[in-house]
Amino acid sequence: MSEPTDRPGRSTAMDFDGPAFFSPLYTTTVTVDGGAVSHGRASGRARSADGALDLTLRLPAELGGDGGGTNPEQLFAAALAACFHGALSLVARQAGRNPATIAVAATVSFGRDPGDGGYLLRADLVITWPGTDAATAAPLLRRADSLCPYTKMLALGTPATLTLAP
Repeated sequence: MSEPTDRPGRSTAMDFDGPAFFSPLYTTTVTVDGGAVSHGRASGRARSADGALDLTLRLPAELGGDGGGTNPEQLFAAALAACFHGALSLVARQAGRNPATIAVAATVSFGRDPGDGGYLLRADLVITWPGTDAATAAPLLRRADSLCPYTKMLALGTPATLTLAP
């Protein structure tokens, strides 16, 4: 069990800095190498620049791997669930609701893209909020969806750059 931490002090009112994304609030870098078989998904290692994340990546058994480590889909599901949970907790508190019992399960599926033979991801979120009926939850879920950068990314795409380091 992890140690309790304080709730973040920032509010959405303090996050906006203009009509476009100019000033990030937080930036991180995670580097993945290919490991023993020179394949990041199958034998890689993921390390964050600050050292807080350092884990072995393994291809899931369902994709022919040994399943002996985490995989990108699990990492993305964790990030998606955590971010949406944070957004929903914020809007719940703003609406005078207690977010203590909220749980968010993210399911991420990896499959073939019929358009080009490559790969696609599908993500589904299931929110459990005991004591909150669907009519009360619906506008809060919509608001959380509009705030969560991960669900925005899924709906709108995220700008990305590819640069070969010198």
